[in-house]
Amino acid sequence: MEGSILNNLGFDPVYIILAQAVLTLILLVIVIVCIFKIRKMYRQYDYFMRGKDAETLEDIIIDQMEDIQELKSQNRANKDNLRTTNKNMRSSFQKFGMVKYNAFKGMGGNLSFAFALLDYTNSGFVMNSVHSQEGCYLYLKEVDRGQTETLLGNEEKEALEQALGYNGGLILGKKE
Repeated sequence: MEGSILNNLGFDPVYIILAQAVLTLILLVIVIVCIFKIRKMYRQYDYFMRGKDAETLEDIIIDQMEDIQELKSQNRANKDNLRTTNKNMRSSFQKFGMVKYNAFKGMGGNLSFAFALLDYTNSGFVMNSVHSQEGCYLYLKEVDRGQTETLLGNEEKEALEQALGYNGGLILGKKE
């Protein structure tokens, strides 16, 4: 073995064998780690696919897509209902003002009242109930955008101002 290439190297060939052995051990550890990771991944895949085949998964995906379409249509219907409700709410009466007063001094107390009822656009009516010994009289005056065509009494003006929010909003006022 005198003419061998290993003898012509400047170092002992045992070092090459030791390096290859160490490299082989490192690769063996890496292979074992990879085998464990593949087994773990296979277990997860098996759990995911347990009892399911490709057709079943396709059915599940189709069912989910149908559910999404149904939810979208319900969402559209809910938005339409909200628009209708908001439109109806604007036309309903939502502001009021009331003033109780004594129409005739010395008779019957504070049984008379003026009541204003308005919607979102400040349109509605002012109702004035005047109580006397002879009976009760009711007057109704139309309000359009916060204005009336007929002249309002002091109590009616005060009730309208309360409804419009000029006198502290919805606080009931009293006049004697």
